[in-house]
Amino acid sequence: MKQDMTLPKLIVFDMDGVLIDVSGSYRETVRQTARLFFAGATGFEKLPDPLFPLTDLAELKQTGGLNNDWDLTARVLHLLFALVRYPAAPSLMLSSPNASIGDLVSEVKAGGSPDPEETIRRCNVSDLSDFINSSSRPLMDLLDRYGGRRDLFVTSCYQGDVATGNRIKRIFQEIYLGPVLFTALYGETLRQNNAGEGLIHRETLLIDPTLLADLSRNHVLAIATGRPRAEADFPLDRFDLRKYFQLVITLDDCTREEEKIFVEGGERISLKKPDPYMLDLISGLIGKRFSDCYYLGDMPDDMQAARSSKTCYRGIGVVLSSADPENLRTALLQAGAGQTIDNYAALPGIIG
Repeated sequence: MKQDMTLPKLIVFDMDGVLIDVSGSYRETVRQTARLFFAGATGFEKLPDPLFPLTDLAELKQTGGLNNDWDLTARVLHLLFALVRYPAAPSLMLSSPNASIGDLVSEVKAGGSPDPEETIRRCNVSDLSDFINSSSRPLMDLLDRYGGRRDLFVTSCYQGDVATGNRIKRIFQEIYLGPVLFTALYGETLRQNNAGEGLIHRETLLIDPTLLADLSRNHVLAIATGRPRAEADFPLDRFDLRKYFQLVITLDDCTREEEKIFVEGGERISLKKPDPYMLDLISGLIGKRFSDCYYLGDMPDDMQAARSSKTCYRGIGVVLSSADPENLRTALLQAGAGQTIDNYAALPGIIG
């Protein structure tokens, strides 16, 4: 069917790693959270700081299903706990390498969640420290060795939200937001000793706003991001980007629809990328016809979402801020990217 080239094009951007450089914010928060989680354990002082290379973390994130950096942090801890000794609590260790999150959550609820601080104090991380110090890519080495292991204690610390006892999210949000934004968002003061600004303030723009202004004159721009709404709003306002985008879809939109599906049908599903829910929601809400639809993302999950969408998005892989751009480029193309870019100067020629 011949396309009507008089119609506008829909250009949807991911936020992290596409519009915003998060290598010094979200990625660094993952790393700091993982290390701080072990504070109080025997041998904690032996853990390297930083705990692992950001290139190692980027490679783990590219394995898929980790678009949300809270999930990425939990995944890191599941792997690291493979080498943690629980001398007084062996029952908290992995029940089965193939156990699902649902199985482990049920097990935790049945036995009661252990006190996190007390459990950490009983842990010994000396073996973990020795391993990390001997490896140039400890996360990927652990992934190769242990695959998709799940640790029951880590699972118990990743239940609920910040206000309801999720220890991993709590540490993460305190580091990422800092005292002022954390208190404004959650109405609580920090538990961690962190008097400085949150790492969110380290974020910088990856794209020239002039290009966004030019694109928005003839096309419809939107954002589909795994960030919560409040954390997406911050850079949009800080960098004065909101005026270029007709619609911004966030993690909150996915969570709301997931809860609706659960209430109506009793089924728990995930609508986060690589599910194409956000992309198809955008085209549906805008309610216009387009000559072409594009999605710019920096993860294989983004390209899979574009490829599986009912709206037939064309995936464009972005490697601008990657710690290992060639490795990422290969992963994006394998996941379905039509092309990749390492300079936004090429985008107008691609869009046409």
